[in-house]
Amino acid sequence: MSEVYEEIMDGVHHRKRTEKEKRELSARLKRIEGQIRGIQNMVEKDAWCPDILTQVSAATSALNSFNKVLLAQHIKGCVAQDILNGDEDSVDELVNVLQKLMK
Repeated sequence: MSEVYEEIMDGVHHRKRTEKEKRELSARLKRIEGQIRGIQNMVEKDAWCPDILTQVSAATSALNSFNKVLLAQHIKGCVAQDILNGDEDSVDELVNVLQKLMK
């Protein structure tokens, strides 16, 4: 499969997501959105705090899982291709992103 790149600001390139990737990421986000709405409903219905905290933990785990999938796509697509093209600035960008994610 040939990768399609689109230039964005400052000459940085990124790989366009496939339709399948978009669908899968969107489905994950919609599930997370539903979890957040459920938590909001629990607060409005004055649910027991430990039950709410359990649901918040599940939503947090879902967001972390989303990040892992997106990060893997970024590394396998954009970063790997940039390295093959001799552009190692992508590695510095990846390090910065990982530092932000690990706060």
